[in-house]
Amino acid sequence: MTISYDEALRERIRAHVACHQRRTVTDPSKRHAAVAVVLVDSEVGEDRVDPAPVDEWIGGRPMPEANLDGRMVDVSGGAAFLLCRRAIRLSSHSAQWALPGGRLDRGETAVDAALRELDEEVGIALPGSAVLGLLDDYPTRSGYVITPVVIWGGGRLDPRPAPEEVVAVYRVGLHQLQRDDSPRFVSIPESPRPVVQIPLGNDLIHAPTGAVLLQLRWLGLEGRHDPVDELEQPVFAWK
Repeated sequence: MTISYDEALRERIRAHVACHQRRTVTDPSKRHAAVAVVLVDSEVGEDRVDPAPVDEWIGGRPMPEANLDGRMVDVSGGAAFLLCRRAIRLSSHSAQWALPGGRLDRGETAVDAALRELDEEVGIALPGSAVLGLLDDYPTRSGYVITPVVIWGGGRLDPRPAPEEVVAVYRVGLHQLQRDDSPRFVSIPESPRPVVQIPLGNDLIHAPTGAVLLQLRWLGLEGRHDPVDELEQPVFAWK
């Protein structure tokens, strides 16, 4: 069942985030970044074809599971969030899933950075009044502390991704975060912490993006205050 994109949802998410005791991370060894969790409207069936050249990227390599081919299809419908697939030419984390965002410029707040990166990466300019609140900080293995900023888009919006950074922007229905098989937790020998996986479409979203999306579900939709900052990233994302 899709989730209606309406004022009741906006108020529910805003209220859940407002009453949350936000967990912050202060680590002078890490740089500060912000991501935009943009909530928009979407239509069922508008995403039956993935615009990214997935077959070319896979190059015949076997997939970890039979139903995982890397495509983000059949996920739209109702209230949704914007998810980006990073460009293949980027020097780090190329072709991976991400929320619009990046490091803070000197003197910027997390809100300022999230709104600026949203405009620069996907061509969407929104005012500070659209911000519903902040989720918990997430410290990454690659040396960042990420602050997620939840933003109400106010409609469908029209993403215009910057091709040097983003291959495509997807509208993923919030109901997809509540799949029966989500979240998944796996163990790895390199860490005592569980690696979080969020199944979406025909792929798995890992932390840090996966951790942010899990808190969007737990806190934003369900009012749960469970921490996500100790959930592990897969080893390929440590650099």
